[in-house]
Amino acid sequence: MNIQDSQQAVDSWIKEHGVRYFDELTNMAQLTEEVGEVARIIARRYGEQSEKESDKNKDLGEELADVLFVVLCLANQTGVNLQEAFDKKLDLKAKRDHDRHHNNKKLK
Repeated sequence: MNIQDSQQAVDSWIKEHGVRYFDELTNMAQLTEEVGEVARIIARRYGEQSEKESDKNKDLGEELADVLFVVLCLANQTGVNLQEAFDKKLDLKAKRDHDRHHNNKKLK
């Protein structure tokens, strides 16, 4: 499924199950909350913090999917074609950063 199809799937889900979109500020707060859950897993599982027993069964993929779902909601409700925006961004980064990381001595 591409991003455009994902946006449509989320829109269909909202209309069928979600009643309506939360307003943009509520979704922004939700996005912050979901990113925090991803950060908690990363910090404890891959970083230097100790992982609590209660966190060991948390699914990073599920939490990343929660972030993606809210991003798709925000794109839908603000009229952003995320597929188009992502393709444009990837093209820009490919042109702008073509040699940048190859020439970064820190990455060698």
